[in-house]
Amino acid sequence: MLNHIVLMGRLTRDPELRRTGSGIAVASFTLAVDRDFAAQGAEKETDFVDIVAWRNTAEFVSRYFTKGRMAVVTGRLQIRNWTDKDGNKRRSAEVVADNVYFGDSKRDGASAPAGFDQTPSYAAPQPYQQSAPQAPAASGFSMLEDDDSELPF
Repeated sequence: MLNHIVLMGRLTRDPELRRTGSGIAVASFTLAVDRDFAAQGAEKETDFVDIVAWRNTAEFVSRYFTKGRMAVVTGRLQIRNWTDKDGNKRRSAEVVADNVYFGDSKRDGASAPAGFDQTPSYAAPQPYQQSAPQAPAASGFSMLEDDDSELPF
């Protein structure tokens, strides 16, 4: 059986990082995920999906994600049954995140936390410019003519 979910949306609030009694990190946050379709004459609807991340993923999310950042979450859907303080049986759905990825960049208007540099460590590619043919090198090679008439195919 397969239980795999991929969501892309914006955080509705800063992630909340907690620790279990044994010190394991757990972060929870909510993603606002726009639907791909809308009824004729209506606006697109948004789903608010609760996300839970554990251990290193929880620490990563709490360190680098803030309210409004776009995130891509992969994980599994989990349904929990529980009883509220009044004794009523409740049911809730949440996504247990396996991985959380950046869905935007700093240039998209989101700010990164202090100490996190999102500037690329590579030079941007330059547009291709065709240069004039170079003179033959002293190695004994020479330029070929563009005469394809002697090719066997």
